[in-house]
Amino acid sequence: MRALLLSAYSAVSHRFWAEQVMAHTNAEWTCLSLPPRHFRWRIRGNPLTWALKEHHALSQPYDLVLATSMVDVATLIGLYPHLGRAKKVVYFHENQFAYPESAEQAPQGEAKMVNLYAALAADEVVFNSAYNRDSFIDGARAFLKRMPENLPAAKLLETLRQNARVLPVPILPLVSDSRQQNMPQRIVWNHRWEYDKNPDDFFHALFTLSEEGVAFELAVMGQQFRQTPPVFDQARERLAEQIVAWGPQPEVEYHALLASAGIVVSTTWHEFQGLAIMEAAQRGVLPLVPDRLCFPELYPKAYRFDGTRKGLTDTLRAWLTAPSSRPTPVATAQWEWPAWEGEYQALLS
Repeated sequence: MRALLLSAYSAVSHRFWAEQVMAHTNAEWTCLSLPPRHFRWRIRGNPLTWALKEHHALSQPYDLVLATSMVDVATLIGLYPHLGRAKKVVYFHENQFAYPESAEQAPQGEAKMVNLYAALAADEVVFNSAYNRDSFIDGARAFLKRMPENLPAAKLLETLRQNARVLPVPILPLVSDSRQQNMPQRIVWNHRWEYDKNPDDFFHALFTLSEEGVAFELAVMGQQFRQTPPVFDQARERLAEQIVAWGPQPEVEYHALLASAGIVVSTTWHEFQGLAIMEAAQRGVLPLVPDRLCFPELYPKAYRFDGTRKGLTDTLRAWLTAPSSRPTPVATAQWEWPAWEGEYQALLS
């Protein structure tokens, strides 16, 4: 089987997924990807970019086209009609209908339409979580209701929901026993340093605990950008005595710090699966996640707080000061590649 994988905005998690899909499925793969920058241009201009730079690769015959939801599949098929004869699978790592827009951002109407057209052009639509699927369908319905014409889209979208598959991005099994001695008081942040990950709630909970004299250590890792929310600078100053790591880390050091932690926290407003939390939980770190988004389908109630700043502070205080309040580590084998390889192969065959 000749297969073409298209990733129009190859962020870290997208690149990991693409590499592992190609490694775990039987196909002769050709992969085209674009760097994760200039988002508005990437999501709208990817067919033109590839047509001008990858004409030879796109002109080849394929049995399968596997594309991320950032790819403008409908336009690409218009430019290369023979691709329409291949089996077309679109994989949604996220969807633009559920992305929290800040006051500084212009509405992402074009990005939403690319997502929608890609789903409609596909033979198979796949989401990494049920939350991703449902927020896409519900968001598309709400979006189309605001458009000038009263389009009868409800039936079409519900059919998409019923026919869609849910296949997570699997994580790799640990090569060796990486569950080194966890330090119960060590808290990890390992997310992008952006507003949609809601760092304000995370750090303000720690400010409160620090002022109360609750003992903890802090490792703040994850992807950093030129502009970061101001709370990071405040936290670096106010929590200086607790900080054991700050900023992006080399891979070996990152995984060592992750495996040494006792608690990994998410306060995000935007998450469709959360590989960073999964990778920490796989190493025996206790996840503490909000009771929203994709988390209720992935984590039992013992690992979820109510989503408020107070709820986070109260749970962290209990876990840090009363060891008996902590749940046991999460079982993670159901997230790993051996559990999903067969379903991926069946999807792409």
